[in-house]
Amino acid sequence: MADATGTPGPRVRDDMTVEVALSLMAGARVDHLVLCDGDDQGTGLITLARLAVLRDSPAYTDRIRLRDVPDSAPVTVRTAPRTASALLGETAFAEV
Repeated sequence: MADATGTPGPRVRDDMTVEVALSLMAGARVDHLVLCDGDDQGTGLITLARLAVLRDSPAYTDRIRLRDVPDSAPVTVRTAPRTASALLGETAFAEV
């Protein structure tokens, strides 16, 4: 599904918590979510990279909602790629 700007991806309400969003991204194997307001209108995107920076910060709590994520998070360089499953400490993408 795509939002009004044509960006495809899973659509979520902006009142979803970061933890739930990370879990959804891992399950859907996507690197972004389309944020929607109460009228299901696309209001923006939230990326895995942005959530990773937030989750690694000392200000992070499991109660932070997507609407409370700052628009500009500092960029950090990592030596290994980050995935939603790595952030959650899971092996969600492992083949069984």
